[in-house]
Amino acid sequence: MSERPKRIMIADDDPGIVDAVQMLLEFEGYEVSSTVDGSTVLNIREELPDLFLLDIWMSGDDGRDICRKLKSLPSTKNIPVIMISASKDIEQSALDAGADDFIAKPFEMDNLLYKIGSFVNL
Repeated sequence: MSERPKRIMIADDDPGIVDAVQMLLEFEGYEVSSTVDGSTVLNIREELPDLFLLDIWMSGDDGRDICRKLKSLPSTKNIPVIMISASKDIEQSALDAGADDFIAKPFEMDNLLYKIGSFVNL
């Protein structure tokens, strides 16, 4: 009997990045959901993901605020969060917000897969 695929939730306001990462992750066997509106991440009630991939700068939302909220809720506090940003110098603020890891754009897909795999053990 095989385990269900691991679920990854991507929140990034750049549809190009969402599409590219989603295709890669699905090819690797992950089940992927995505949004370009960060606030929708906080509305998930069913089928929580095994990992969140959050952009820090999203229109209208700061990924760090979303991360803090996710880490404060009993239902999502133990779900790993990897934050992504084009700005390398805000890595510490992402970690301070509760992120489990940080990756700077542009990133190598292999590096992203490695980081995701280290949290969800495919």
